[in-house]
Amino acid sequence: MTSLRREDDLCRDGHGAAGWVTSVCGMVMGQAMYRTAGRPGGPLAVSTAGLTKRFGNRTVVDDVALAIPAGSVCGFVGPNGAGKTTTIRMLLGLVRATSGSGTILGGSLTEPATYLHKVGALIESPAFYPQLSGRENLKALARLGRLPLAAVDPVLERSGLLARAGDRYRSYSLGMKQRLGIAAAMLAGPELLILDEPTNGLDPAGIVEMRGLIKSFADDGITVLVSSHLISEIEQICDYVVMIRAGRLVHQGSVADLRGTQQAEFLVAPEHDADRDLLARLLQQAGCTVTPGNAGGLLLVEAPGAGPADLNRLAARNGITVRQLGERTRSLERAFFALTGTKSADVPDGQEMGAIR
Repeated sequence: MTSLRREDDLCRDGHGAAGWVTSVCGMVMGQAMYRTAGRPGGPLAVSTAGLTKRFGNRTVVDDVALAIPAGSVCGFVGPNGAGKTTTIRMLLGLVRATSGSGTILGGSLTEPATYLHKVGALIESPAFYPQLSGRENLKALARLGRLPLAAVDPVLERSGLLARAGDRYRSYSLGMKQRLGIAAAMLAGPELLILDEPTNGLDPAGIVEMRGLIKSFADDGITVLVSSHLISEIEQICDYVVMIRAGRLVHQGSVADLRGTQQAEFLVAPEHDADRDLLARLLQQAGCTVTPGNAGGLLLVEAPGAGPADLNRLAARNGITVRQLGERTRSLERAFFALTGTKSADVPDGQEMGAIR
């Protein structure tokens, strides 16, 4: 659920406002059954080509080609302002694309009414009537969407809110409000669920609960698109990932494949600190890239084609005993920085998020 502004350039053909009410009540994407070279071989839940959105002279989304497999839990990753929410709004028919095309489970991106009734969405913060209970809020949405009222309690139970369903919305914690938003998106039994920053502002316990809820949807065969700027969080729940930066697509593919593209890195420490410099020189002579670790005399070693046993043998041959040797975890965060060329989530001056120069 989201607050919409006049400058958001809503579709004027009726699909914008109508599509939003439908998305609140629950929508599902059918499956686009064609294949494209370089894309996943199975059916696609979302497929776009050249998707672009400009607000005046500012390009927010630039030539994005999505290929999200049906049945996956797909993480949509990028720094704040990278164009994630605008892309999602275009998929939901809330914002008209400046150019580009797409197929959403058999329905054309230019005709949102053909697929919106099958997609569940939670965009930004959920908005409900504060004086009404959680159950009453969902019943109101069910009536708007002409959905059976019998669907309300099952989604409340699924989201873990049935025991508090009679309490007023204003008494809910932030985590409960987020879960009620997801319950609203599930009212129509969607096949595709789009969640924009679902863990934003949650405490650790709330984040864990949200992870479990999202994974349970995947277990039921629902395609889930989760947008977040927290790469570590996406890594916990997703099997497919789309990375975007400054409105441009930088990578999409399985999480396992992305980890596999990373160069192996090892943390090495000699038993005696006096051997640290010698060990670093030996490793460099062997073709490794060596940088000092953060603490404890550790060396961070990039060793193309080598494994921990090779590094240990090299040290032993030169009379150095290693007290610590282990491979550094291959994370999506490292992969993201490697792909974008940045060392933090901030974009350098002159390359502001969402602004293409």
